[in-house]
Amino acid sequence: MTSPDGKAPDGKAPDGKAPDGKAQGPLPPLLLVLTVVTGVVDAVSILRLGRVFVANMTGNVVFTGFALVGAPGFSLSASLAALAGFLAGALLGGSLTSRLGHDRGLLLRAGAAAELVLVAAALALTASLATPTGMATAAGRDSDAALLALAMGIQNAVARRLAVPDLTTTVLTMTLTGIAADVRAKGHGLAGLGRRLLAVATMFAGAACGALLVLHASATAALGLAVGLLVIVTAGAALAARRPGSWRAG
Repeated sequence: MTSPDGKAPDGKAPDGKAPDGKAQGPLPPLLLVLTVVTGVVDAVSILRLGRVFVANMTGNVVFTGFALVGAPGFSLSASLAALAGFLAGALLGGSLTSRLGHDRGLLLRAGAAAELVLVAAALALTASLATPTGMATAAGRDSDAALLALAMGIQNAVARRLAVPDLTTTVLTMTLTGIAADVRAKGHGLAGLGRRLLAVATMFAGAACGALLVLHASATAALGLAVGLLVIVTAGAALAARRPGSWRAG
């Protein structure tokens, strides 16, 4: 049964497409896994790499301001390394979207694979430099932050081109705004609300799991979790890219 506007009661179109009318295929669950990865790597960066964001550049710009005026506990070099890494990653992600943006399956596969390599490199660096008190040197922390931010820049650029509603994978400000602002909006469907709530929940879960691993095991363990999740996304995207579907059209 559909409503007068042709949508099902849950806000989806009768053919299973998103409310915007574009088929999304396997993209939403894969992007939710990437959202978990964001929470995990930001937990590592904030708790072990000099109180710096590697995925949320709004927060990182604020932290850079704190560091510039001498606020204790903030690393200017780590913040700048993360900013530079993120911009470089976004540039690389933009190159991927220019070449593969016509096929969302191939784009996600390439982006996830590149991100997997970078986070695995950060894991190897963390394991080689870690001491009982954390990363051995400031240079090691900054290099780790740059690698993780490079990966997150690629992820953000790819997610931006995939354009699945409410699943940016790295920021939640507009998602939270949408949850509150659209509660009483006419025609606001349950599908959109559910997708937003899942985005918030997965980010929270990733941050909580990452923090638990960092605090009670090690940063290496947390990054190992991130690598495992990226293996899942890369494999899922590779399998999805082998099958045709209308969701793949960029």
